[in-house]
Amino acid sequence: MSTFLLSMSPHGRSARLPASKLNGSAIREPRNADDAVERIVEGCQADDPDSQRQLYELFKDSVYRLVLRMVGRENAMDLSQQVFLTVFRNIGRFCGRSQFKTWLYRLAVNECLQFRRRVRRDDCSLANDPVDESSSGELRSDDREILDYALLKIEPDLRAIFLLREVEGFSYSEIADVLSISDGTVASRLNRARSKLQEQLVAIGWEP
Repeated sequence: MSTFLLSMSPHGRSARLPASKLNGSAIREPRNADDAVERIVEGCQADDPDSQRQLYELFKDSVYRLVLRMVGRENAMDLSQQVFLTVFRNIGRFCGRSQFKTWLYRLAVNECLQFRRRVRRDDCSLANDPVDESSSGELRSDDREILDYALLKIEPDLRAIFLLREVEGFSYSEIADVLSISDGTVASRLNRARSKLQEQLVAIGWEP
């Protein structure tokens, strides 16, 4: 893992991947995407640098997308890198009982929620949330920017459920696995998240 991490720039960019190999032997042709991920994970568990780079390249965009909407642009890159540090520190504990992506997102959401708790403990006001807004409160007209702004105004746990369902397309059972809650709790919290988000959109005067 250390070789891989040293090869990364402070901005999380890594060199283009070489031909994929494990222990000097070419990886066999995967049967499907899940099989390919399984082989890459096995390589990471063996501390293979190429496999670590492959895993990072495969999931860096989706992790960054989630983290960006959970914590805002200012902290997204650093926190995304922290997610992967946590992944490579703990990947030996992944035993395949769930999909790797579910396990990865569980770590990512936990990192984001821990970050938000630290922000609260440090008494950072909502006005200091890392969102891009003008002093007059005017928002950019792009709907995605407005949605991201409104998302940062709702509770982090509700934000996570909304993003996992509506942006990442996770099923209720997958969300339940990520957040360690029941399917019924997912449904009730998702309804609450949608309601809270709608309230924020109305409050800032957004119209579809």
